[in-house]
Amino acid sequence: MKRLKEIILAIIIIAVTVALINYMYRNQAGKYSRELAKRIAELSPRGGPPETIEGLRQAIALYEDQIERNVREGAQTGVYWKILAIRLADKNLHNDALGALERAIYYNTEDAILFYLTGVSAANIAKSLVGFSAADERERERYYKLSEASYLRALEIDVTYTKPMYGLSVLYVFELDRPQDAIPYLERYLTIQSYDVSAMFVLARAYYMTENFIKAVEQYDRIISRTKDQKIREEALINRDIIQGRLYE
Repeated sequence: MKRLKEIILAIIIIAVTVALINYMYRNQAGKYSRELAKRIAELSPRGGPPETIEGLRQAIALYEDQIERNVREGAQTGVYWKILAIRLADKNLHNDALGALERAIYYNTEDAILFYLTGVSAANIAKSLVGFSAADERERERYYKLSEASYLRALEIDVTYTKPMYGLSVLYVFELDRPQDAIPYLERYLTIQSYDVSAMFVLARAYYMTENFIKAVEQYDRIISRTKDQKIREEALINRDIIQGRLYE
């Protein structure tokens, strides 16, 4: 008898749950239908719903056209914000550029270029905060974190995008003192941009900072063999000789 009561109770609970789910679904569906009817009515010349099937079709087509127009206008607005952000950044107005980039990302969340540009502007703002106070230090740290996150997001969207690879590496080596984190990005970058001497110098420095002296020497040798610029060759030679001296200490 006790087992029978438990079974009956379980059946009642299941029935109530199913009824509740059906009610919630009908309520949501009804809400959507009422909203659609309201929109269609707004498009009707007489302010009410069309009376014929053909009239309904025309009203729905007009409503869909309106949606498409709004989508196109939104996309164009995003383009304008992007252009504005680039022009502001070119003039070193990075605070204003960040605001424009935030608006551009609102309209296009999958544009890797927008996140790369955000990384650049955030890093420049961080470097401009010289740290006279604890508040400045916190702000600088916040902008460096924004820069790092933005570069990483750009690479999530496009793993072959070299600019955020390089930007992130420079951030790790020169600003955040995390050369070990820069090395994988620089190595990958140089498999794509194999003649970028600036990236080779950054990678050589990262190797040196992590006490991987042999690889640092190899990287300077690579620079010496590939550049035709005498000043660059001389700088690479000097750095290589300093590191070789460390090898034999």
